[in-house]
Amino acid sequence: MAKQFFDEAKEQSEVKSAIVRKYFKAWATAIKSTVNKYGSKKIAYLDLFAGPGRYKDGTTSTPLLVLKEAIDDPDLRQMLVTIFNDKNEDNSKSLQAAIESLPGIETLKYKPQVDNEEVGSEIVKEFEGMSFVPTLFFVDPWGYKGLSLKLINSVLKDWACECIFFFNYTRINMGLANPIVREHMNALFGEERADELRPKLETLNAAQRELAIVEAICEALIEMGGKYVLPFRFKRPDGSRTSHHLIFVSKHPLGYKIMKGVMARESSSDDQGVPSFEYNPSYKNEGLLFDFARPLDELKEMLLETFAGKTLTMGEIYEEHNYGHRFIDANYKDVLRGMEEEELISCNPPAAKRQMRNGVRTFADRVEVTFPKKKR
Repeated sequence: MAKQFFDEAKEQSEVKSAIVRKYFKAWATAIKSTVNKYGSKKIAYLDLFAGPGRYKDGTTSTPLLVLKEAIDDPDLRQMLVTIFNDKNEDNSKSLQAAIESLPGIETLKYKPQVDNEEVGSEIVKEFEGMSFVPTLFFVDPWGYKGLSLKLINSVLKDWACECIFFFNYTRINMGLANPIVREHMNALFGEERADELRPKLETLNAAQRELAIVEAICEALIEMGGKYVLPFRFKRPDGSRTSHHLIFVSKHPLGYKIMKGVMARESSSDDQGVPSFEYNPSYKNEGLLFDFARPLDELKEMLLETFAGKTLTMGEIYEEHNYGHRFIDANYKDVLRGMEEEELISCNPPAAKRQMRNGVRTFADRVEVTFPKKKR
């Protein structure tokens, strides 16, 4: 079954790879100057379930896309350490050959390492005893075997280390009620949380189950120290059900902000400019269904409630409020611009003293916004 997964690159896989590649490029750009100045002059990309490198149709998979980004960047050529692993020997050999055939691969200072090991408790112990350079850790298992909180934390524990993992919702949803894989589920959620989750799920409908499961894994990651957690949902081809979530974990707000922008651009739909943080292949068939939602109206009410009687800059409003919501920077600016026109807020400098761009008044991060006090 796992072999069939690599027979052809599905749109879902292409979107997943695009998110990882784009985030890697932005993350590496943001951190390399700091690492060069204060660190070991190394950053790393680690993938323990790397696959064969190319799909059977020839499409490039995530490991090669990341290496291409490094080859194209003179700084990354000198800094990037890459470690790939796949327990399937055929996959690891195929990946090694694909890497060696990449144009410019010889320009990398550190030769990519390809291993062929089972991912389990021994690797976790090894990682727990190591101190990682800034590392982007990508975990994309076939199902859930090998994926655990301990594995994620073994890398995430160190400075500037972040994790992206592919969460197979379909199989984990079924696995939580299956005593045969109880140990794997406990490793993923934590035993106590998994035991609390199982009976709760029995009373929920499909949408409620999904929310409860994703919230549980996000809560576990936050407790572990991954303060900023952001999921991106993948729907089945017919759009009927969720198949996977791609979950990002970081300890720094900059990482969260960067990934939020990447995921927003890869979303297949938006409501009033608010991205869905979802890839749904059937969206093109759903027409204006989602246009009846008005999330920006909701954001306006949130801001009036949260910041009543306060004065903050646009940048401060975004930093303080955006975590846990799917609103992006542009959404906040659109709403605040509209609120200013309605005279619900006052701004410094006011609209009349700000520049016009493409027929719209700009709303820079430094603009101060004063909210009215709550009415009694």
